[in-house]
Amino acid sequence: MEVKLNAEKRSEKGNGPARRLRASGRVPAVLYGRGMESVPLSVDARELTHVLHQGSNVLIDLNVGKDKFLTLAKDINRDHIKGRYVHVDFLAIDKDQKITVNIPVTPVGSSRGVKEGGVLEHHMWEIEVECLPFDVPESVEVDVSDLGIGDNVHVSDLSVASGVEILSDPEELVLAVIQPQAPIEVEEEAVEGEAVEGETPAEGAAEGDSGSSAPSQEGGES
Repeated sequence: MEVKLNAEKRSEKGNGPARRLRASGRVPAVLYGRGMESVPLSVDARELTHVLHQGSNVLIDLNVGKDKFLTLAKDINRDHIKGRYVHVDFLAIDKDQKITVNIPVTPVGSSRGVKEGGVLEHHMWEIEVECLPFDVPESVEVDVSDLGIGDNVHVSDLSVASGVEILSDPEELVLAVIQPQAPIEVEEEAVEGEAVEGETPAEGAAEGDSGSSAPSQEGGES
């Protein structure tokens, strides 16, 4: 997928100018790439949000004045409390040169093992691949329908399109269906009628007797 985004060069650097940019609805950014010096930029916050919602590996036609660059968004910093982007780097790429990116792993279907009471565990949410920019897949789908309890999927079991090379370790575990742990039964702290630890029943009874004895006859009533 390819989208367009306009950017403006910025001359001021530092925290103060960056805060002023954000207050005006723009996000500080940097453009860099092989064989070029980094260029400080700013982009409209709303436009950036719309672009990044298209996917983590969306190709961005970045317009900087009269210049155009094919880019990927990298090192995206976001304030998750306020829900705004703080800074983003744009990597300039060549459409004819392979790139390395992480793509999500997406399970599809309903696991047989889960229906039998098992739990589907995710061990890897993303894998690393290398391919040309326009060959980057949105995700790698894994059909988990036939997975029973005790079955698993490794990186070597994943299938990708021609021209895409998986770089992640083939032996890495991606998904597994496991038997849930049995709940631990908690014994009652004390059984009714059982002596408290460290206390002798006779002693407890004696103390109870002394506390409920009749009033002393010493100096009794006449």
